[in-house]
Amino acid sequence: MSSFDFRTVPHLHIGTGSIANLARTAASVIGESKRIFLVTDIGVRNVGLMDGALASLENAVLSVQVFDGVVADPPDHVVMAACDQARDFKAEIVIGLGGGSSMDTAKLVALLLGSNQTLPEMYGVDVATGPRLPLILVPTTAGTGSEVTPISVVTTEGGVKMGVNSPPLYPDMAILDAELTYGLPRHITAATGIDAMVHAIEAYTTRLQKNPISDALALAGLKKLHGAIERACVDGSDTQAREDMLLGATLAGQAFANAPVGAVHALAYPLGGTFHVPHGLSNSLMLPPVLRYNAEAAEPLYAELASHMGLHPSTDALVEEMERIADKVGIETRLSQIGVSHNDLPKLAEDAMKITRLLVNSPKDMTLEAAHACYESVL
Repeated sequence: MSSFDFRTVPHLHIGTGSIANLARTAASVIGESKRIFLVTDIGVRNVGLMDGALASLENAVLSVQVFDGVVADPPDHVVMAACDQARDFKAEIVIGLGGGSSMDTAKLVALLLGSNQTLPEMYGVDVATGPRLPLILVPTTAGTGSEVTPISVVTTEGGVKMGVNSPPLYPDMAILDAELTYGLPRHITAATGIDAMVHAIEAYTTRLQKNPISDALALAGLKKLHGAIERACVDGSDTQAREDMLLGATLAGQAFANAPVGAVHALAYPLGGTFHVPHGLSNSLMLPPVLRYNAEAAEPLYAELASHMGLHPSTDALVEEMERIADKVGIETRLSQIGVSHNDLPKLAEDAMKITRLLVNSPKDMTLEAAHACYESVL
């Protein structure tokens, strides 16, 4: 066995309904801190998902400043606005509560307030350094896995997505409360769930850092997600389905944090940056063509994944099942449904080829022509 590193969050708390006891649950991280900066989006705030957390913190006589300006695929100027507010507030600890965009923003706020680096100086792998403020992440969707990864993705000027991937972005604690996901609309449940399944699939087939611990996590996460996604979409209050979705997404997140994702994500990112397509939907759209393209190099691994899901052991069976799920849960399956035209494909392919930090992980080298063909096949 080749040597490898494996890192993850030092403290993971799992408990349905635990957000109402946030101050007690997170006491070991909060410590003597009195000024808490909570990062979220206006949707999460308006539907009351953070009410229990706020009440718990305020009952513990802690001062809380809420930043609810996060938007999907957070632009760099939103990240910096959050940093400015946190600095003015003299924040001592950061909590990210929401979807992947809120958690990604919270990570960067905590790091930028503790580090001497600027945001552009942090872009890349293992470039960002600490220290950072104490950090707690609480997901309200089951999909991104951001709560257990050292990765934040930022949209820069021109719609280009840049990643910060460095160990200081691992939070001190992640809290999984399935109750926070009960009210997720079907479409978001479906897209984020498939996103998590993509994480598991790409982690299991990654080229450079595949390892037995990530493999085990990817398989376990994929199994839970596969068994729960349709149930959660049919009945959003199905507690077991919601818990399996949330834990499955976290397991897949732990997997790809150590065995990075590849070409599916690379081709998905330009759809988010240019057309503002939610990240989970972008991944769902690009999964089938990239799996078919990679099959020549990854057929044995795709067969193992299909078998683990109770399917015929083949790439075709895996692709067909993922297409069936997307159709069953009712999300878009063609680029034309999200406003992409044939004229957009050359630019999408060019932008995808710039994301070399992900493309190097793909089991088969992606070319510009192949990227264009992948987009065209699902137009």
